[in-house]
Amino acid sequence: MNPLLLTDGYKLGHKEQYPQGTTMVYSNWTPRKSRIADINRVVFFGLQYFIKEYLINQFGDEFFAKPKDEVVAEYKRYVDHYLGVDYNVSHIEALHDLGYLPIEIKAIEEGKEVPLRVPMFTIVNTLPDFFWLTNYLETLLSTIIWQPCTSATIAKQYRNILNSFALDTDKENAEFVNWQGHDFSMRGMSGTESSILSGMGHSLSFTGSDTLPVVKALETYYNADVTKELVIGSVNATEHSVMCAGSKDDEIGTFQRLLDTYPKGILSVVSDTWDLWKVLTEYLPKLKSEILARDGKLVIRPDSGNPVDIICGCDHKNPVIAKGVIELLWDEFGGTINDQGYKVLNPKIGAIYGDSITIERARQICERLKQKGFASTNIVLGIGSFTYQYNTRDTFGFAMKATYVEVDGKGREIFKDPITDDGTKKSAKGLITLFEVDGVINLKDQVSQKEENNGILRTVYRNGSLLVDDSLAAIRNRIFASK
Repeated sequence: MNPLLLTDGYKLGHKEQYPQGTTMVYSNWTPRKSRIADINRVVFFGLQYFIKEYLINQFGDEFFAKPKDEVVAEYKRYVDHYLGVDYNVSHIEALHDLGYLPIEIKAIEEGKEVPLRVPMFTIVNTLPDFFWLTNYLETLLSTIIWQPCTSATIAKQYRNILNSFALDTDKENAEFVNWQGHDFSMRGMSGTESSILSGMGHSLSFTGSDTLPVVKALETYYNADVTKELVIGSVNATEHSVMCAGSKDDEIGTFQRLLDTYPKGILSVVSDTWDLWKVLTEYLPKLKSEILARDGKLVIRPDSGNPVDIICGCDHKNPVIAKGVIELLWDEFGGTINDQGYKVLNPKIGAIYGDSITIERARQICERLKQKGFASTNIVLGIGSFTYQYNTRDTFGFAMKATYVEVDGKGREIFKDPITDDGTKKSAKGLITLFEVDGVINLKDQVSQKEENNGILRTVYRNGSLLVDDSLAAIRNRIFASK
């Protein structure tokens, strides 16, 4: 599709609506609020994907590389019938004649965080005739950028929780946190691009992921190399169809067959197709010798119910259910008590839970395990669409707003501040600069052009060219460097 069609319909008339003599529109992208408790800084991620995939690939292939008459006629056909007018496409023709997008984007480094109300990047036209292009791109920018930023931020919050409890209960095994948050979200996202964008955001904090296309996306857009680094990974795992195909009457036979099929390595088996508690208290004890003799780990995966209660146990008249998965595995397979005094399961056995996990449930699971004397690292959490799809652009209040224009050669500092709003929608004013103090990025607006040039915003794209080509490894380093 011609990427100029990837916009809100109301953008089509804005070129004529700006004041006569407008030659520059300068805008920024900012998270303005948080709807998630305890998150007040937002991770910046996804702009490099946007630039490579849309500004370079799609504009290159679907607009500039095609005959002008063809793409302009197509654009006019849709817009004429959409608006019911004879639409003037001379500015579209001029853009095609130019042969590149005359815009400049300045941004902070991907993987860094900004406090709420501090911009992440700016965008401005570089040629006066194309002032209309800056905010024409707002819709496309917004629909692509909000999700990787949001998922990267949420993943980091999970990482912070799991790190904290690992250090409290099993610091010798703290590196396991890299795998403790596992992306299970792909099937529940709003589309393949959504799952990739979100999955890449997840991968900044965790290496565990079942969103396979993220591997290729990170190589394509973020210079990863699966032959030289751990990008993401997973293990052999069953689903309910496998367990059902083996029949309810012979579920233990299915377990035995799977153990024989995979004599080594990690094997994850969904275990609540029928009776989780029977698996834990009847089948696993009968298979104990094979499990302990195996060169690897058998991971039990419950998949329904309240995850906190299933994993940790709860007040229940049935003593089995009262104990929960981790304690039942301990009773059968034992383990060790680490130097911090917490129980760590035998390395031959483990557990993962991947249904309806949330940030708060992750915290509750770790806390209740700790209270029962178990290390938090005894469980892996599958973080799915229940976490990553239940979000919108408003989760962190993302918006792109113009704050400076030039009209008839004179600059105008502009801003938005609705009297009917609670202050959330108030924008910065004029040109901006960002500066860092003690690791925290700060905003100063209404600055001179010289100040704007000297801040930490760096030009990443200008006039059709990508000027900064970052790597997954560098971005992960920034994520881990900030607390």
